[in-house]
Amino acid sequence: VATVLTSGAMSVATLTSFLSGSGSAVFGIESHRGEILVRLLLALALTWAVGFERELRGAAAGDRTFALVGVGSALVGYLSLAGAPHALAGVLTGIGFVGGGVIFGHPSDEFPDKIHGITTAAALFLVASVGMAAGRGELLLATVAAGAALLLLEIRHLRWLRVLDGRNWRGDRQDPPTSDPGRHRP
Repeated sequence: VATVLTSGAMSVATLTSFLSGSGSAVFGIESHRGEILVRLLLALALTWAVGFERELRGAAAGDRTFALVGVGSALVGYLSLAGAPHALAGVLTGIGFVGGGVIFGHPSDEFPDKIHGITTAAALFLVASVGMAAGRGELLLATVAAGAALLLLEIRHLRWLRVLDGRNWRGDRQDPPTSDPGRHRP
């Protein structure tokens, strides 16, 4: 037990094994409770990271919203294993309404036809899916999906990724000016 606690770098598999084995005796955690704890914590960490990126970029929904969606979805994902697979469809329906709430236009902008929040809505859909995957025990899938999301969201903001940004390849590029100094545009 001391070796596991002091090693510092612990994989998800090691943590799950620890909580299911000797750690369950130390912490008084039953095997299945340790498993759901790992799944919820991974969902929290992954979805919070995506939300932090959105928060950093000044989006309408940030780290707390993304983490709440992710952990809630993970919980539904775990519960769906007990015979309620249609609950997953309910999460996706619900997240559609949440996503619709972050999409808005600014009629007072210089570009009144520009709609804001579509990327954040899509990212909310993704973190709901990441949470459900983590809750169902697909930890590698959840991790890869969250990593891909972070990469996609950062393409415009990291110099070495900008070559992959489609906006740089079209000739009619015109970024609307922003009045919010906290918003970062390339």
